[in-house]
Amino acid sequence: MANDLTLLVARFLLALMFLISGIPMLMAPGGFAGFMGSIGMPAPLLVTWAVIALKVLGGIALVVGFQTRWAAYAFAAFCVATAFIGHSTPEEATVFWKNIAIAGGFLALSVSGPGGLSVDARRA
Repeated sequence: MANDLTLLVARFLLALMFLISGIPMLMAPGGFAGFMGSIGMPAPLLVTWAVIALKVLGGIALVVGFQTRWAAYAFAAFCVATAFIGHSTPEEATVFWKNIAIAGGFLALSVSGPGGLSVDARRA
């Protein structure tokens, strides 16, 4: 039970930063889409909605432990991609490595699974 509680807290903490940034983005996607366009991202509005979907829906999925392994893989890939796309300058080195480290946490979650306090465990 202690491991299950620890995995629940870990899922919540990993999801929190994405929910905190994704929900406001949902209310005003234009600013982020403008940023995506400014860095040369093709189809910035489409990318913006994909990011919002991952952050909000994926964040909720992590918290409740639904399709946890797939969500963890998606967030790991997202963290690595954003490290290289948005944080690859020397001034952003700390954020770059933070994203890489968070990707490692998601990969660990993908291997451990969500634990017993999750929708995934109830469905098994």
